[in-house]
Amino acid sequence: MIEDILKTEYSLKFDDLRKNRMITSYYKYGPIKNNYGEKLINAIENLEIRLKKYKDTGNTEYLLDVANFAMIEFMYPQHKDSFFKATDSEDKLEGMTIKELENL
Repeated sequence: MIEDILKTEYSLKFDDLRKNRMITSYYKYGPIKNNYGEKLINAIENLEIRLKKYKDTGNTEYLLDVANFAMIEFMYPQHKDSFFKATDSEDKLEGMTIKELENL
């Protein structure tokens, strides 16, 4: 059941491409702990730059960078009030979902 859902709701290709970029970055820039754990580089600023580049160009490679910078912020948060708390869908989606439309 879970494998069937993941066939259409998850991208292993995205994960593979994203991971490859993290490995390349390790050799290019050094361990993320040294750059982000030491707060030398800001992951959120870099995420926002890559998201703008994607919006401007349509190059989906920038989405891989966005995901990686989000992961780095998760691992080495620089937000002064960073925390994790699971939220429900009311806090996440804009507009109506197909499920909501079906239930009208």
